[in-house]
Amino acid sequence: MAGYKFKRKVITPDLVYNDVMVSKFINQIMMNGKKTIAQKIVYGSFGIIKEKTGQEPLDVFRTAIQNVSPILEVKPKRVGGATYQVPMEVKGNRRLSLAMKWMIATSRAKKGKSMKEKLAEELIEASKNSGASVRKKENVHKMAEANRAFAHFAW
Repeated sequence: MAGYKFKRKVITPDLVYNDVMVSKFINQIMMNGKKTIAQKIVYGSFGIIKEKTGQEPLDVFRTAIQNVSPILEVKPKRVGGATYQVPMEVKGNRRLSLAMKWMIATSRAKKGKSMKEKLAEELIEASKNSGASVRKKENVHKMAEANRAFAHFAW
């Protein structure tokens, strides 16, 4: 087992925007292997974004991801019978996947509208640095800041 390096799966770019990040986002939204439905949701929400903001949906999507991506997170570490919440830096791929998961989760939690509309709304809010997913990121950062005293346990 020593020396084994995990090979990350290569994800092909999506068909409309030719972007790997959009493709990953579609894969995260997908439920029960229904990719075409996930694509309709994402592309539909991109259409709503273009309609509402007048901006390029890919730019709005990228800034939203950037605004929601966490820099620090807390991980539990057991030291001598006690469990400490140790602040750790978030690496690139995890940062991206956490941002996507949070945006999808907050979109799904909203009530009343279709998923396209909820997702478009969340992406627009996140690109403006407001909204539930940005609040989630700020809470994670506050927790990391509050537990800064245990940073020396990060090894």
